Amino acid sequence: MFKKWFGKQQPKEETITAPLDGTIMRLEDVPDPVFAQKMMGDGLAIDPADGDVVAPVDGEIVQLFPTKHAIGLRSEAGVELLIHVGIDTVSMNGEGFAYVKAGDRVKRGDRLLSIDLPLVREKAKSAVTPIIITNGDALENLKKKAEGAAAKGDTALISSEDEIRAAKEHLLCGFFPHPDDKSWN
Repeated sequence: MFKKWFGKQQPKEETITAPLDGTIMRLEDVPDPVFAQKMMGDGLAIDPADGDVVAPVDGEIVQLFPTKHAIGLRSEAGVELLIHVGIDTVSMNGEGFAYVKAGDRVKRGDRLLSIDLPLVREKAKSAVTPIIITNGDALENLKKKAEGAAAKGDTALISSEDEIRAAKEHLLCGFFPHPDDKSWN
């Protein structure tokens, strides 16, 4: 509640769609302990069917790694995401093509990267691509699609709803009105 009034704005409702076509995997099944143990945050992974990576949310590119194997995004709702293409792909030294750069505004479905998937499968430990919410502690009522096929820009992988958080904040406020409630003005 106090962060909402005095500090960092908390993300509200958000739907994160698949950035790649492929098969959805639980993060715990990713063949890398950093991702599997959720050290960077919660999320899902996709075993890609092709090499096109699209924006899973409307937002801003906050980081494009020089090796082009990972992209950091911030959605318009404030959710921070990391799309990490493959496992141990940093050693490929940028064999991929970036369509975007840090600071670019993107819309869901905009192309972010095009990767040579057969080359990634040959040179990297795995092509499995984790999609991580790096500020997931800010989200409540997180729902994840645990398995199945992913269609880039279309399949909802992760969603959050604000109703539970709003109800909790209302209860915490007691007789004080919520700052977004304009009816008391």
